[in-house]
Amino acid sequence: MTLAKPQTQNLEFDCDTGNYHTFCPISCVAWLYQKIEDSFFLVIGTKTCGYFLQNAMGVMIFAEPRYAMAELEEADISAQLNDYAELKRLCEQIKRDRNPSVIVFIGTCTTEIIKMDLEGLAPKLEGEIGIPIVVARANGLDYAFTQGEDTVLAAMVQRCPTSDDLDTPEEKSERNNFQKLLNLGRKQDTPAATEDTQYHDHPNLVIFGSVPDPIVTQMTLELKKQGIKVGGWLPAKRYTELPVLDEGDYVIGINPFLSRTATGLMRRRKCKLIGAPFPIGPDGTRAWIEKVCSVFGIEPQGLEEREAKIWESLEEYLAIVRGKSVYFMGDNLLEISLARFLVRCGMTVPEIGIPYMDKRYQAAELALLEQTCHEMGAPLPKITEKPDNYKQIQRIQQIQPDLVITGMAHANPLEARGINTKWSVEFTFAQIHGFANARDILELVTRPLRRNSSLRDLGWDKLIQEEAKV
Repeated sequence: MTLAKPQTQNLEFDCDTGNYHTFCPISCVAWLYQKIEDSFFLVIGTKTCGYFLQNAMGVMIFAEPRYAMAELEEADISAQLNDYAELKRLCEQIKRDRNPSVIVFIGTCTTEIIKMDLEGLAPKLEGEIGIPIVVARANGLDYAFTQGEDTVLAAMVQRCPTSDDLDTPEEKSERNNFQKLLNLGRKQDTPAATEDTQYHDHPNLVIFGSVPDPIVTQMTLELKKQGIKVGGWLPAKRYTELPVLDEGDYVIGINPFLSRTATGLMRRRKCKLIGAPFPIGPDGTRAWIEKVCSVFGIEPQGLEEREAKIWESLEEYLAIVRGKSVYFMGDNLLEISLARFLVRCGMTVPEIGIPYMDKRYQAAELALLEQTCHEMGAPLPKITEKPDNYKQIQRIQQIQPDLVITGMAHANPLEARGINTKWSVEFTFAQIHGFANARDILELVTRPLRRNSSLRDLGWDKLIQEEAKV
């Protein structure tokens, strides 16, 4: 018996320090509370966590976001107060003021350090207040920036219903009424049965990953063009609409930082994971759709032509980035996918820093990165997990890349040294999935190149650097 060679054998992997240098993962609340419209997120931590959320989210004082801070004081930390009684009081207030369909407890570094048993408190609280309580650990000790979403979705996996759970007449009636509400005002020229004939006969497919509603619509329609029906998204717009998950159903991720969610779907719900590159850039989107089609035995239609048209429409941006180099310091776990797309655009990537690397979940993406480098004649990048920022700065000074995609802390110091930078957090909040949004990625990438090129033409670049040094 011989072992198969790993697909990514030529890629070089390294680990610098074992520390995370990223945004705090509790910031996942910023996009999740907006995505799950009937939710309420309660972050349990210290004033530092509260200050971070206030500054990171920039919420107006008149806004009423569906999240709050349960601030731990000295009495809480020294165990002089009863955790259960305090949390119950807060949950009752949330129910009275907002009445959400679910409350999500977000654990922080402090709850980890003092060993607060949120998982033990939640079931009893849930029974008393009558609202589901999901517990997610999103502390910066164990998780990087976007992995906060991963912990929340992994906790919600067990809350997804099965087909047997929907057999009650009340739930069926509720879902049917909601579907009628969605179809209100739409043309009813063809019966629903005709709609179903557009799809191939295939197992249930659920997509997991929080993306804006336009992306949900786009990706659902892309699969519909191939005759593939999406059975649901995790998370859904409402907690009460979580997708049905039965043993043997197929699931596929849309973001590269959801490895724990993928593991939970496979181990707890016995679902089958479709391992594919992620739909970031035209090349990744085509590969993602083709992999779903291949699993269901469907011949993909028109994807090659669709991808070619997208590349043709991007030529004005490609002319700017072609032949240039980009260095990833590492922040949001989107680095591998973005690097693969930019290599396809004609750039070179000397190094990819990434806070956490799950080679099993990202195996298809790593294989596509290697394939893309070979096809484009570009050198294979070095992948550094948990990079040391000081060592990275030394390497950047030696390499002198045309662009560095970095966390906000290092952008200004690098700019002062004459190096173009782009905040990695902007890719987290931008719509970057699917065929149509490749332009948005290149708009972000080329903006600092175009800006600093204009400044050089005007002779302002030296003045700005001198001011920064002062």
